[in-house]
Amino acid sequence: MERIIKPCSAQYKAAALDLIERVFTEHENAQEGKLVRRLTEEIRSKEYYVPELELIMTTEADEVIGYAMFSRFHLEGRYSDELLLLSPVAVKTELQRRHISKELIEYGLEKARALGYKAVLVEGDPRNYRPRGFKTAADHGIFAGENVHLPHIDCLMVQELVPGGLEHIRGHVDYGFYEALS
Repeated sequence: MERIIKPCSAQYKAAALDLIERVFTEHENAQEGKLVRRLTEEIRSKEYYVPELELIMTTEADEVIGYAMFSRFHLEGRYSDELLLLSPVAVKTELQRRHISKELIEYGLEKARALGYKAVLVEGDPRNYRPRGFKTAADHGIFAGENVHLPHIDCLMVQELVPGGLEHIRGHVDYGFYEALS
């Protein structure tokens, strides 16, 4: 099966949202599926949206099978021109464990680096992100805010896109500026 990575243009927006909702519903529950869908729609509508970093993977038949969004992110109102958030990432359930998310994330990291961003933040299972080069954010002075409830401190991770990219980026993560999460 040939797989193609490309920006999520207008013709794929609805299919990408359907994929996200389906994957999060299957792995969590319907409420989580709807929440992540709303969050994705909200990110698209805000100033933090970076169209070139909303990525999909399609098959040769043009079916959307994978999705990853990198959007500008701030810590306490700072760093939004340097720091990105990787969220959400979704792969069609029956195609998971075939390196689709790996390829999307690595492609996105290269694209983000080329666009001049310094670092990427992600919240998730360390087993999924450590192999991609992510490290515990707390070790770099980036902590979960009081409204961010992590199962473990290692679930908030960061990756430098350029050497020294995290040297001056510090603060607390707060998703409160997203209505879907408040």
